[in-house]
Amino acid sequence: MTGREAKDRLYAQFGRLARAVSNPKRIELLELLAQAERSVEELAAATGMGLQNTSAQLQVLARVRLVESRREGKRVFYRLSDDGVLRFLVALRELARDRLAEVEQVARDYFEARDALEPIGAGELFRRLARGQTLVIDVRPVEEYRAGHIPGALSIPLAELGTHIQALPAAKEIVAYCRGPYCVLAPQAVEILRRAGLQARRLREGLPEWRLAGLPVEVAAG
Repeated sequence: MTGREAKDRLYAQFGRLARAVSNPKRIELLELLAQAERSVEELAAATGMGLQNTSAQLQVLARVRLVESRREGKRVFYRLSDDGVLRFLVALRELARDRLAEVEQVARDYFEARDALEPIGAGELFRRLARGQTLVIDVRPVEEYRAGHIPGALSIPLAELGTHIQALPAAKEIVAYCRGPYCVLAPQAVEILRRAGLQARRLREGLPEWRLAGLPVEVAAG
């Protein structure tokens, strides 16, 4: 094999991986799987795609080993292959925000415009939790919480937040977190909490970034 042939073969494989993530829905599937293992049916419902289309997109991701699957009876469940895929997703988001003006504009208009207080970083939140200064709520769906969450966090899915507000401490700062820096659940939760007169802000990162930073993660029993 010549040097030229080796390079051509390598770049062909790099291109193969790039094509696998060139579809926005495939990126969304990876983001969802970064939270928890899910069945094809659950992924189809979450993304608004039909079952057949969802399965086809997952198979594209599986062929380049970004996801893995297992069968349980008639149902097929998918998960990310490993943390290398998660690191790739985080790097992709950061590069897109750095290079694409549209990403930066959406981030400013939707997320930063809702931040009356500066979002708290993962390291600072970890220190505050150690001192007992902050209450953390996980506003993702409960199955994502069960798969992994910040130690001590309460599971209060966004749709149920209104029914739990009266039980939350008015004298303590509340930090809401969800799937990542571009997840809309935590900003919406913070708005609801502030309208109720509570001290609230959001975690800048999500559970996947928290885990990649080497911070502790709990898994719900059962």
